[in-house]
Parts: sequence; C-alpha cells; structure tokens
Amino acid sequence: MLLRIHFTAEDLARTRVAATLGAAAETYYSLEMLCRRSLPLPFQRWRSSVAGRLSKDVGPLTALLPIRGPGLDLLALAGDSPDIDHAVEALLRAPRVLVRRELESVTVDPAHMPWARAVADGDTDARRSLAAGLVACHRATVAPYWAASRARLDAVRAQYARTFLEGGVDALLTSLSPQLVRWRPPVLEVRYPSPVEVHLGGKGLILVPTLFFWRQSNLLHDPYDDAAVPRLTVPAVTDPASGAALWHPRGMGADEALGALLGHTRAAALRATASGCSTTELAARLGVSPPAASQHTKALRDALLITTSRRGSSVLHTATTLGRELLDATGSAA
Repeated sequence: MLLRIHFTAEDLARTRVAATLGAAAETYYSLEMLCRRSLPLPFQRWRSSVAGRLSKDVGPLTALLPIRGPGLDLLALAGDSPDIDHAVEALLRAPRVLVRRELESVTVDPAHMPWARAVADGDTDARRSLAAGLVACHRATVAPYWAASRARLDAVRAQYARTFLEGGVDALLTSLSPQLVRWRPPVLEVRYPSPVEVHLGGKGLILVPTLFFWRQSNLLHDPYDDAAVPRLTVPAVTDPASGAALWHPRGMGADEALGALLGHTRAAALRATASGCSTTELAARLGVSPPAASQHTKALRDALLITTSRRGSSVLHTATTLGRELLDATGSAA
C-alpha cells in the first residue's frame, strides 16, 4: 500500500527540509518504539539502556498510546522546538479545541478513556500531568542521547542540502529513502499502512529527518488548516552502524568535549551552522530568543569559526573551514 503525494511545479519550488520534528514529538515516538515487542537492531542497545529508567511519572503519556491506528500528534500540540521546556510551554498553552481534536483521532485503551477525556475537556491538572509525563519520558529516553541525535539529524539535513545544490529538488526526492520512497514525477510514492492520495495544492512539502522511526515514514498535516504545510518524516537512522553510534558513550563524550571548550549552547550553535542557517532558524534550534542567538553567532564569528552573509531579508550563518575542522576533530560534525 502506498501514500501518493502529488506535486505541482509550485509545490516543488516550496519543498524544504526541517531540522527536527521537535523534542516532544521525538519523545512520544521513542515511547511508541520502546513499547514494541521487538525492536530493529539499531535500537536494541538504546532499549537496554533506557528500559530501567522509566518511572511511574511517564504513566500519563503512556496512557495516550494508541492500541491501534495513529498516535497523538505532539508536533501539532507542542511544536517543533528542540528544547523540551519550550515544548512543554507550548503544550500547556495549546487551544482546548486543538487538544480535543487530536485526542479524538487516537484509539486509547478503554481503561484510560476517563483520563483521555479529562485532557480533551481542558482539565488543568490533567494537562499539567500530561506535560510532566512528557518531561519524565524525555529525560529517560531522549535527553541522554539528544546532543548526539541532533548531530545525526543535522548531518542528514546537510546531506539533503548538498544533494539539492548538486541536483535540485528532483535529485533530493529521488535520494530520500530507497527502501521507503520512490519518486515518479510528479508523484512521490511512500510505503504506508493504508492507501492515501494527497494533493499538496501549491503549499509544498516539509521533509523532516526523524530519529525514532525505522524504515517507516509518516505524513503529518492539519486537515482543518488550509495554510498548514504537510510534513513527511524520513528516518535518520538507516542502518545498524548509524544507530549504534548514537547510543555509544564515546559519541556523547565527543559532544561534551566540544561543549567544555565553547559552552554547550555555543557548541550547539556551531553544529547548527555546519549545514547553514539563519538567525531565526538558529534561535529555534537552540530554544533561545533571536537576540541571544545573535550574541552566539557574533562570538563564533569573532573567533573565525563561522561566517555570515546576507540572504534576502535575512542572514545566513555557515561554519568556516576552521569551524568544520573543530567539529570534525571532536566528532561533532557527524
């Protein structure tokens, strides 16, 4: 069965790649993966490491896992911030109508229906309990590996960028994931649980490298918002080697070494510029304000680690040769 995404020339021009699906969505998908009876080889080491860390505080989030069909769309409810605290703030502010609509599409265990209704009906304590469950799960399943995971996601995005620069959007769509995706212009065919036809209608498509998917893609879109751009998740872990590197302690040590040298936020800023980004994009990736992001780019620019150039009405920050050598030396440039 296939998901068939129909492109127009306008859609091709508006297709782009996002940095991450966000800490909240990745956390939810990590919990879904952890609850599977069997895991693919790249994630077995991860499961053995995190299985004993889950506490009862994760219960409110676990209760909203689907017994069948699609799960909760935490991208819609909590946004795509890479910072879990920002994601929680967005979740607590999410409009009640949006929360209810998202929960209506999730088939939860009948034993958890009263809890799900409380969340859907806007109960403040229930919403806060869900947020606390999200944080508890993130600390156990994602946070210990988030720095290495972000480096992997940035590397995949950078590869997409190089493919686009060398061959255009046609080459990008062709290269996405041969096991899952086939580009037959003007239709992108994706292996999917059910047959679905999607016409982008000029809005374009956002491709999102995603960590906790294995040989599986998901189309995320809001049918109630005509202006919303659909997002297609593409697995960032494609083989046992790339997966094992994420959970290996030495990979975390390399990232910590760069953080000790530059400071963790500034090190993350340097990693982000490896694939090029604007100040606004950098602020979103770091979970800081644009003025704070500008301070980090100034420090990196003064140290000759990045260069900044004008791109239309915004600027583009890119790691210099010296910056890339530093990333390579610490193992933080994937």
